[in-house]
Amino acid sequence: MTLAETDDLMKKAVEAARRSFNTIRTGRANPSLLDRIMVDYYGAPTPLKSLATMSTPDASTITIQAFDATSLGDIERAISMSDVGLVPNNDGKIIRLNIPPLTEERRQEFVKMASKLAEEGKVSVRNIRRDAVDDARKQGKSGDLSEDQALDLQDSIQKLTDKYSTEIDKLLAAKEKEILTV
Repeated sequence: MTLAETDDLMKKAVEAARRSFNTIRTGRANPSLLDRIMVDYYGAPTPLKSLATMSTPDASTITIQAFDATSLGDIERAISMSDVGLVPNNDGKIIRLNIPPLTEERRQEFVKMASKLAEEGKVSVRNIRRDAVDDARKQGKSGDLSEDQALDLQDSIQKLTDKYSTEIDKLLAAKEKEILTV
């Protein structure tokens, strides 16, 4: 595994962490809150965004308009059973989700959830580092790289790991600030 490949994989891990953070509720309506919701559509788990358009007409409401009106009940059920903590209002054509203001206790729960997602992102980065370092060691032992080159490569991989772990920490700090802002 080259340094460029390692860098690319770590960038993807950070981007995945960023997408995960977007699914955590702050104080205002955001359709990305529903990105993780899977709907049982004709017996197959299907992402909600594949079944409906979502919009935010105001800061405290998300509207969901299904492409297939018969799936509204399934969508409503999936939202109710999810961990988003929102109650869907189905009028037969559109599902409305009212985003209530967050209590301090709920904000703290979301901060913990964000910390957990950040740790998952860092674990992913460290796993990539482990694989890349193992590969560098193998190249050093097989003679593809000299010992010094293998050690330099390992140092470079560690620097990338530190860089991307710091980036995830910065994303977490920004998300915590966003969650705790009333």
